[in-house]
Amino acid sequence: MFDQLSDKILTSFKKLKGQARISESNVQEAIKEIRMSLLEADVHFKVVKDFIDRVKEKALGTEVLGSVTPGQQFVKVVHDELVRTLGGNSEEIKFRGTPTVIFLVGLQGSGKTTTSAKLAKFIRTKYQKRPGLVPADIYRPAAIDQLKTLAKQNDLPVFPSETSQKPEEILSLAKKWAEENMVEVVLVDTAGRQQIDDQLMDELERLKKIWDPSEVLLVADAMLGQQSVNVAQGFHQRLGLTGLVLTKIDGDARGGAALSIRETTGVPIKFLGIGEKSDALEIFHPDRLASRILDMGDVLSLVEKAQEVIDVKAAEESAKKMAKNQFTINDFLSQLKMMKKMGGMESLMKMLPGMGQAMKQVKDMAPPDDQLKKIEAIISSMTQKERDNHNILNGSRRLRIAKGSGTQVSDVNKFVKQFEESKKMMSQAMKLFGKKGKPGGFSPFR
Repeated sequence: MFDQLSDKILTSFKKLKGQARISESNVQEAIKEIRMSLLEADVHFKVVKDFIDRVKEKALGTEVLGSVTPGQQFVKVVHDELVRTLGGNSEEIKFRGTPTVIFLVGLQGSGKTTTSAKLAKFIRTKYQKRPGLVPADIYRPAAIDQLKTLAKQNDLPVFPSETSQKPEEILSLAKKWAEENMVEVVLVDTAGRQQIDDQLMDELERLKKIWDPSEVLLVADAMLGQQSVNVAQGFHQRLGLTGLVLTKIDGDARGGAALSIRETTGVPIKFLGIGEKSDALEIFHPDRLASRILDMGDVLSLVEKAQEVIDVKAAEESAKKMAKNQFTINDFLSQLKMMKKMGGMESLMKMLPGMGQAMKQVKDMAPPDDQLKKIEAIISSMTQKERDNHNILNGSRRLRIAKGSGTQVSDVNKFVKQFEESKKMMSQAMKLFGKKGKPGGFSPFR
């Protein structure tokens, strides 16, 4: 979502390349380009003005350290101000009482229902609490059924709401249900509208009086740009929002909402919806997002993703196989699936410092995610015996695999050659870093 904004801001930094010091004359053009890139990214004009004023003031008042260039110093100033604009620190769920009650509010189509299920699953995994879902949207067709289906898919308790009930009745009955089912966190999926109106707000205010929530989270569509700021302000004035969840971050939105909404409303962004899957929700970290925008990487998020996905025992076993040159195509497939769970190669590369721009420069050289899909199809067309011992892959076997995977024999040959080269390199690396071929000192999973 932030690729276009990132490209333009990084281009502006090049204006300071080769400069001996930061001055008003050499920083002016860079600031002008940053201003334009923010406005084009649909950032609110008042936010842009305040941001640029702070950057200019700090950049011109900063002494350049001997160990860094003026360009690097300017990047730090921009990074710090981006973090400030995005909210400074990450903020998570505030639990209060038993059960803790969370209202999810927003316009129709923002993703409230799917976010309710995602957040419930997130709370269960991260906080080890028992969440329960309460469908309270009786107006949108199939909204209740959708939440019940999501709850069943993710093994989450759900209150048996009916469209014949009023939202107030649903909430009153859900209190007893939560107690009987030992629900520790209740997530209420409220009704939405095409636009904010008094009827919707009046209903939400009545629901708040029935069951006082510790969190009122606005689910806002990042694709709306500046309109999402107006929506947030409208809900905040009537309901007193405690946080925001930005959805469709994985889309082609220009990023303006994330940079505008916190500054204009004062309400923290708590979560980002990064995809359709039930686990595609992450805590919003202002410093990490600022680093991603400036191509400084996000190693902390990379490590967290690895910890969630990587099976330590399996990783150790793979390391031992590498050291003994016994790594098979089957092992390679397991690694490939692990990488997909972490978001794919392109997503992972972007989390490494400097790799965002490097990937653009060597796009044809780096194996993209669609190439990895082709490799996975080739492996899936192999028998178990062929995966365990690729040396038996003669001409007829390779022809069968190509036909089965919808590829050419040349693609199969290319993959086998790449696998053999990778296997050789991994074995050499393990012997270099692991004492006498043992992976103990090399494995990053210990």
